[in-house]
Amino acid sequence: MIKSFNDDRIKLIQLTQNGGAGVARNAGIEAARGRFIAFLDSDDLWRPNKLEIQLKHMLSGNYPLSYTQYQKFTQEGKGKLVIPPNTVTYNELLYCNVIGCLTAIYDTKIVGKQFMPLIRKRQDMGLWLKILSQGHTAYCCPQVLADYRTDSGMTQNKLDAAKYQWRFYRQELNFNIIKSTKYFIGYAIKGVIRK
Repeated sequence: MIKSFNDDRIKLIQLTQNGGAGVARNAGIEAARGRFIAFLDSDDLWRPNKLEIQLKHMLSGNYPLSYTQYQKFTQEGKGKLVIPPNTVTYNELLYCNVIGCLTAIYDTKIVGKQFMPLIRKRQDMGLWLKILSQGHTAYCCPQVLADYRTDSGMTQNKLDAAKYQWRFYRQELNFNIIKSTKYFIGYAIKGVIRK
């Protein structure tokens, strides 16, 4: 299907083996030649004019990283509407990843070309934290501009998600036990509140 598009802006990159989402996304980041980097997995959707609306928002405030509201859906129909906070800082994001990967755009002119950590899960959160650790704040474009499919791909139970979040703090971010415990408790509380 991609090869059938007659548009030289669209580049097909084929990897020889499945290295996971982080490897695939990093290959796209490496090949990208534009100022802005955005992400869309094959089972999710962008609304019409998503890029136009969000880029105007970013440029109006010179924002380094932005994200939007999004709608969850399944083949049965619409699910929860996700409305993240207007802004998020590094410390706030440590408690809860409020930036949906399918909604995120970052500006390489401000933060440089940044790559996702090569981990199997939470690689998007790792990238947002890397950008925000430079002292930046991420800004929400307050419109529903994407649709996130929840009935395909890899699913995980809550216990597995919690275990991985703990490992993310300890191994990827190299937090000590006390710091990891602080953020993990916040993560758990926010998870209960979201439900």
